[in-house]
Amino acid sequence: MPDSCAAYGCANRRCLEMRTSGITFHKFPKTGERRRMWELALRRDGFAASDRTVLCSDHFRSEDFDRTGQTVRLKDGVVPSIFSFPAHLQRSVATRSTTTSRRAEDNLMDLMSDVGATGERRLGRKRQATDHLYSLPACPKAIKAKLEASSARVRKLQREKSNALRREKRAKYNMMASCLQL
Repeated sequence: MPDSCAAYGCANRRCLEMRTSGITFHKFPKTGERRRMWELALRRDGFAASDRTVLCSDHFRSEDFDRTGQTVRLKDGVVPSIFSFPAHLQRSVATRSTTTSRRAEDNLMDLMSDVGATGERRLGRKRQATDHLYSLPACPKAIKAKLEASSARVRKLQREKSNALRREKRAKYNMMASCLQL
């Protein structure tokens, strides 16, 4: 009896036709935590995988596979991530959280609002970009604040570097001392 892929809406079955098309099938992990992660990734209510439950290779990224030998194997710790869920099982996409990405989205929206209905760009107030290293703010106070922040960061990094060098020196000394005791 051919095995079917356990993913929602997937009709792939383990047979000669699938094998010749390059689709491989992979059993669920035997360990509890990884097995639970795979079951949760399927988003099926009350689903519990058996010893014969399989997923096809369509639900894994190409970098998740180890193709060095004759058999195609999954790398350790891989969780299936490619599914085509119906709308009621879709998860909402996380919004961007970093300052740089929010600023980029804002700039994109500004550019979109500057483009007219005909696709021509309207002339508007030119904004100065301050998120690039080569651009400077127009205000001298802002320049001074940026310089002070950069100087503080350089001092912090220099401290971290010297501490790391001291730790390395201590480790070498301790290693040499232990080698000499042997």
